[in-house]
Amino acid sequence: MRTGLDRLLENPRPILNGARIGLLANPTTVTRDLQHAAPLLAAHPDIALVRLFGPEHGLYGAAQDMIDVDDANDPWTKLPVRSLYGNTEASLSPTARDVSDLDALVFDIQDIGSRYYTYAATMALCMRVAAREKKQLIVLDRPNPIGGIAVEGGGLASHLESFVGLFPTPQRHGMTVGELARLYNATYAIGCDLTVVPCEGWRRDKYFDNTGLPWVMPSPNMPTLDTALVYPGMCLLEGTNLSEGRGTTRPFELFGAPFIDARDLARELDKMRLPGVRFRPCYFRPTFHKFGGQSCGGVQLHVTDRQGFLPYRTGIAVLIAVRHLYPGDLRWRTDTYEFRHDVPALDLLTGLTEVREAIDAGRSLDQVMELALRGVDSFAADRRQALLY
Repeated sequence: MRTGLDRLLENPRPILNGARIGLLANPTTVTRDLQHAAPLLAAHPDIALVRLFGPEHGLYGAAQDMIDVDDANDPWTKLPVRSLYGNTEASLSPTARDVSDLDALVFDIQDIGSRYYTYAATMALCMRVAAREKKQLIVLDRPNPIGGIAVEGGGLASHLESFVGLFPTPQRHGMTVGELARLYNATYAIGCDLTVVPCEGWRRDKYFDNTGLPWVMPSPNMPTLDTALVYPGMCLLEGTNLSEGRGTTRPFELFGAPFIDARDLARELDKMRLPGVRFRPCYFRPTFHKFGGQSCGGVQLHVTDRQGFLPYRTGIAVLIAVRHLYPGDLRWRTDTYEFRHDVPALDLLTGLTEVREAIDAGRSLDQVMELALRGVDSFAADRRQALLY
């Protein structure tokens, strides 16, 4: 199969038509033979590449989560690099000056299929700027690595919008970034001049390891497709004092804390009979991040059937199990999270305050999930209108 970038490079003139462009990129912005787009576009006779933009983690993907990145100059192309993840909320969007000498913004970054993953939010904020400043927005599409069929999750209360949830798409949305751009533009009325260059040869039932494309880490803690499979549920742990496995070689598959007995937690999760996954009790010691240098009891998730696996239900189940076993130890994160400090981080991730309240009240998994899956009544119809494949 071919990505939008591969297709653009074959014949850019009909799409760009001599436009002066800014490229939103990171390490995943590569051809199927692993050549990065920035030097390719800069050297192309039919393309006028003026500026580069980097999302969270930076153009080179070196910064850890929620670490601000400075503007820079690209050593390959000698072009300026504008960071879209600084130390203020305003830094998440390009300014009018950033795009004043451009005709179009080109977005080409690999998403992983989850609402919390911030690259699609960066795309949406750029779409808003493009609409306001009358610039074209071109998305070079890439496959959804965890497939384009399964959808799981809930909506988003209006007072809980954030960089990990700008729109009420489910936690696992089953869309590509090109399809998300179409959804945002029409359903959420951004109304920019949008062009999507689709992939060629991708089917909705294909996971990334079925595409023949090389896996490039989209972010420092997304090392494998296995990580992406569990992320739509296990990212919820960012809203707690539990380690989500950052500082280990299996982030989001490993989780735990010093106060956890690994076997007790594995047994508690086994009782919930979650589909497509097994829980292996284990101990680990993160090298950094939460509990850096401390021994943690916990569990590793082993996905045994990715078609049957329900990552969001599994993530909620983990929170319920830990709250049940360690009610005095589990804490909700209340310090600043993705530029919001006025509500618990878990509420931003679930999009619904009632989910956290139900977990604290000791509700069953089915009862909590009934709340967690609310608020997406119109999503299926809106999604169908935006699909390309």
